Amino acid sequence: MNDSSWQPEPVPAGPAYDAQVGPHTRPMPIVPDAAGRDFDDREARDRGAASDGGSLFRADTPPQEPMPSPPPPHAEHPQDSSPPPQKKRAGRDLRAAIGVGVGLGAVIFASLLIVKAVFVGVVVVAVVVGLWELTSRLQEKKGIKAPLVPLAVGGAAMVIAGYVRGAEGAWVAMALTVLAVLVWRMTEPPEDYLKDVTAGAFAAFYVPFLATFVAMLLTADDGPQRVITFLLLTVVSDTGAYAVGWRFGKTKLARRISPGKTREGLFGAVAFAMVAGALCMEFLIDGGAWWQGLLLGLAVAVSATLGDLGESMIKRDLGIKDMGTLLPGHGGIMDRLDSLLPTAPVVWLLLAAFVGTG
Repeated sequence: MNDSSWQPEPVPAGPAYDAQVGPHTRPMPIVPDAAGRDFDDREARDRGAASDGGSLFRADTPPQEPMPSPPPPHAEHPQDSSPPPQKKRAGRDLRAAIGVGVGLGAVIFASLLIVKAVFVGVVVVAVVVGLWELTSRLQEKKGIKAPLVPLAVGGAAMVIAGYVRGAEGAWVAMALTVLAVLVWRMTEPPEDYLKDVTAGAFAAFYVPFLATFVAMLLTADDGPQRVITFLLLTVVSDTGAYAVGWRFGKTKLARRISPGKTREGLFGAVAFAMVAGALCMEFLIDGGAWWQGLLLGLAVAVSATLGDLGESMIKRDLGIKDMGTLLPGHGGIMDRLDSLLPTAPVVWLLLAAFVGTG
């Protein structure tokens, strides 16, 4: 998920007194007024342009509107002059995010209820678009040319092979995809060959191979319920992290990687996911038990968090906020797959251990 999902960015509270200045005026430093209080020129700061001459009293500066006289200090209540408390706000357009999320959920559930193969097609589309976003950002920001054509074709084949032939088919398709990347890149000059093919192998593993486990979840007799459990637990984990982190988040989880995430948000993700896991294993999965759901929810919360942090590392290295702009309020497809991709093999493995793969 995105960096802003666990703890909202504070809205800076402005000073009580603003001075109107021209668009070419350097932002005023904080200076004491006659009564000893501080004020700053917030509007000049927002306009953001520095003055060439450095003076605040240039001839081309438009006349200032009269500044209201500051209220007299109150001897008994000195805290009345303190700035108002900071407000919290979400880092994204929540209406757009919710609308897009509901739309994606409707597409996924509809495809699961119609025919399993239709859902596999949805996974293939998501994989191809995710590969396009990842390779595009790598080339734009780092000059790395991971070959998209063999990755897209091999990635689609990987998901289908996993659905038809299971883990063995997925590994064979993965090996052939990497081989195709090596050969495809030979048609260009040898400079940066190792860098490009290494990035291509990473992209093949990170996006289509991990997504193959979603298709493998679907092959069981209760496959749709397993996929729903996987998606539901991941979403609930992210929701719990956001809700608890927004309300109680104070201690940073990984300040250098994702400053918005907090330890309190992680505890919220674990608690929400464990409760949801117990319910899903009890009522959705054939032969499941509630205690297995607790373990499953714990594992999902950890893997989803690590996946989110992993993509945050990639985006920080690339110097971008989102992988794309395809989904309003969310960013790109990869910004939605960040916690889902590493969680898919974890859920597949635990469900296979608890209730088998049939």
